[in-house]
Amino acid sequence: MAEVLISIKDVHKEYKVEKGANVNALNGVTLDIEKNEFVCVVGPSGCGKTTLLNIIAGLETFDSGKVTMHGQPIVGPAPERGVIFQQYALFPWMTVRKNIEYGLKFIPKPVQVEQTDASGKKKTTTVMQKFTAEEKHRLSDHYIKMVNLTGFENSFPKALSGGMKQRVAIARGYALNPEVLLMDEPFGALDAQTRAQLQEDLLKTWEKEKKTVFFITHDVDEAVLLASKVVIMSARPGQIKEIVNIDLPYPRTQATKLEEGFMRYKNYVWDTVYKMYLEIPK
Repeated sequence: MAEVLISIKDVHKEYKVEKGANVNALNGVTLDIEKNEFVCVVGPSGCGKTTLLNIIAGLETFDSGKVTMHGQPIVGPAPERGVIFQQYALFPWMTVRKNIEYGLKFIPKPVQVEQTDASGKKKTTTVMQKFTAEEKHRLSDHYIKMVNLTGFENSFPKALSGGMKQRVAIARGYALNPEVLLMDEPFGALDAQTRAQLQEDLLKTWEKEKKTVFFITHDVDEAVLLASKVVIMSARPGQIKEIVNIDLPYPRTQATKLEEGFMRYKNYVWDTVYKMYLEIPK
């Protein structure tokens, strides 16, 4: 049985509005995210997808319910939960390498150290140490290569295309070694060709690194191509309408979209989302 990494139980979230009725964003959301899963969330605009991601990230509070990771309540941001936004959030005065290495100075690494106690007996303990400059350089090299940015290590964000900037953001997220990557429409602002390439790059990276990914998107094709599980949310107030397990083998590429199995899943998810859209009062 797969290990549940993040558990969301009956979560409610309401936004207070100064004038008019309050906005009920989430209404009894329950969801388990398993270790190493690639979960994509789709649903009508305003259904609470980003709100749910921010709650998992610890960036937003909720009114009632329970959200845990490894059984422990999520009460704020933590390094085991990395976030990649649609807008790249890079430091413009830092190079590609420095942007990727930036977070490493705040996150210590566990190191096994052999110590001798008062009786002369040796034992191994775990201590937390800062990354050395050499270690940070080696890590950034690894992830720069992983996202196909070799040769751009010393470039500044202003010299990069939108797709390249998002590659830097993804590399930075992976360099921090989180257990789960929370991605909020990371390819939404990109052109179709760049988006297609980054989808394939992300799939290759996920298969190598085996991180849990929680990915928000409005694109049904993208969701079915990437996900091992697609979560369909209803229109506001956001609820889990349906969970669709995508039983298509990995590795997947853009050619997967031409397969009969892909088309079957795509049509089902699209029809479900579109029917909900038609029910929204206009």
